[in-house]
Amino acid sequence: MDEELLNSLSTKEKEIFKKGLSDLIEQTYVIEEEYKKLGESYSALQDFIREMIEVQPNALWILDDEDEIFLQNSEAKCLNGLLEQIKKDKKAYEVEFENNFYLIKVANHIDKTVISATDITEEKRKERLASMGQVAAHLSHEIRNPIGSVSLLASTLFKRVDIKSKPLVLEMKKAIWRVERIIKATLLFTKGLQPNITSFPLQNLLVECESATEQYTYTKEIKFEYNFPQINVKGDFELLTLVLQNFIFNAIDAIEECETERENKVRLVYNSDKNYHYIRIYDTGKAIENKNILFEPFKTTKTKGNGLGLALSLQIIEAHGGKIHLLEEEKGFQICWERKEHE
Repeated sequence: MDEELLNSLSTKEKEIFKKGLSDLIEQTYVIEEEYKKLGESYSALQDFIREMIEVQPNALWILDDEDEIFLQNSEAKCLNGLLEQIKKDKKAYEVEFENNFYLIKVANHIDKTVISATDITEEKRKERLASMGQVAAHLSHEIRNPIGSVSLLASTLFKRVDIKSKPLVLEMKKAIWRVERIIKATLLFTKGLQPNITSFPLQNLLVECESATEQYTYTKEIKFEYNFPQINVKGDFELLTLVLQNFIFNAIDAIEECETERENKVRLVYNSDKNYHYIRIYDTGKAIENKNILFEPFKTTKTKGNGLGLALSLQIIEAHGGKIHLLEEEKGFQICWERKEHE
C-alpha cells in the first residue's frame, strides 16, 4: 500500500482500516477452511459413489460424452468384451455373450451414459426348463394310458405264446417297463416331490435294485456287488429305490458303451455316521465326458436316456436333506441323506 496515503489517514481511519483488513484476513481463512471441507466432502461423495457402484451385483459402466469409461465396477471389468457389443441407442434389451444371457439397460444423464448388465442366465434356464417340463408332462399324461394297455396286452401275450416266442415278448415287456419308468420320472420331476418318510430294511432296497436290473436290457456280462448291512433306515422307500435304480442303470449304460476290455462290475457300498447315510456306486464303465451337465435336466451324453435320471435323483436326495457327489479316486458317485431322530 502507498505509505504516503497511509500516513495521511487519521488515527480513527487507521483503526477502521486495520479492523477491515483483519476481518478480510479472517474471512479469507474461513473461506479457505470451507473450501477444504467442500473438497473433502466431494472426495467422500466420490468414494461413496464408487462403493455404491462396486457393491452392485450386476456389471455397471458410466461413460463420458466421448463414450470413454468414466467409472466401472469389478463385475464390469470382467465383461469388457460385452461393453463393445452393447447398443447405446436402446433403453432395455437382452443379449447373449459367452453362453450367458444378460439384460442390458441404458440411461443418459447430461453428459454421462449409465449402462448396466444383469446376468439372467439362470432365469432363462428356469424358463426353458419350465416350458420343457410342461411339454414333457403333457406328453407323459397322453402316453401313460396307451402304454398301460400295451403292457397289459404284452403280459397276456406272454402267457399264450409258445416257448420260442417268449424271449421276444419278454424284451417287449422290458421296453414297455422302461417307457413306464420314464413317464413316472417325468411326472415326478415336473410335479415336485414330497417324501413320505418311513422306516424300512435297507435290504429291501437291494431286492428292488436286483429286480430292476432283471427288467433292464443290456448285452454284456456284468457282475453286481451289494454291500448292505442288515439294518433299518428312514426315508421315502419308493423315491430312494428310484435313485439307486437310476445310478445302477447309468452304470450299466456306461459299461455297455465302454470299448476297453476289463471286468464289468457295478458295486454298491453302504456306510453311515451319526448324521448321514452314505451309499457309493462304483462302475468300470466309460468315463464321464461332460461333468458340467451331469445334473442338468433334459441333457445327456449317453446314447440311451432322456437326461432326467440324475436331475430327478438330485431332486429326491435334496428333498431328503442330502447331497450327491461325483467321486474322483474311483469312477462313481456318493449319495448321502440325513439320518432322522431315533434311527
